[in-house]
Amino acid sequence: MIGLFLAISRVAFEIGPLKVHWYGLIIGVGMWLGYFIFKREGLRRGFLSEHLFDLFFWTMVNGLIGARLYYVLFNLDFFLQNWWEIPAIWHGGMAIYGGVIGGILTVYYYSRHYHLPHLELADCAAPGLMLAQAIGRWGNFINQEAHGQVVTRQFLESLHLPEWLIQQMHIQGQYYQPTFLYESVWNVIGVSLMLMLRRYWKSLRAGTLTSFYLIWYGLGRFWIEGMRTDSLYLGPIRISQLVSLVAIVSGIGLLSYVNRQKQS
Repeated sequence: MIGLFLAISRVAFEIGPLKVHWYGLIIGVGMWLGYFIFKREGLRRGFLSEHLFDLFFWTMVNGLIGARLYYVLFNLDFFLQNWWEIPAIWHGGMAIYGGVIGGILTVYYYSRHYHLPHLELADCAAPGLMLAQAIGRWGNFINQEAHGQVVTRQFLESLHLPEWLIQQMHIQGQYYQPTFLYESVWNVIGVSLMLMLRRYWKSLRAGTLTSFYLIWYGLGRFWIEGMRTDSLYLGPIRISQLVSLVAIVSGIGLLSYVNRQKQS
């Protein structure tokens, strides 16, 4: 039975000479589902749909640029020798934290330009962003990247994973830890908690969901990054773990600021 499975093709379908890759397709689906939540939350808070779509569009563009630029900068030696690979995002190589940084800057400058409450906008975006990240990790699954250390098949079976997932984790003769799955599940739980907070805690202050996002994602990413074999490094330091610590501290600081504002 084991030998009957082949790795899933990276190409979803072809239209003439054009190849549509699963990686880009999955990221696109994640973005649009994230936009659906963002728009619903924004309209509920009284924002105009035109502002929400424009902000989504520019956040998407700058997020993609930020995600790729972050990855390229920390793999500069390779891309200086293979510069034509820089736009080839269908081969993988999108750093989530780069996208998050690009998105945060976009929300800040857009809200400043149109005199909109940036913390409320960020709260609207936080659940959708985390959902998009959860879905986007499955693009890494198709590309057989962002995985962890070598493990045994028995270990994967002990997680009660389906056979097709176990086989996709069989790369060049060895089985690997499905860290993409851990992060995807962690993010789905985070989205659920944010939506529950928003629904049942009526006195939520602007910035609370953004704080939760920073702390929750930072904690999960710090833990999962320690298992990965493809981390970006700055000397001996895993960059994503360092950024995760910054995210956690920033989230705690923002939550403290929000609570002080509430008391005053």
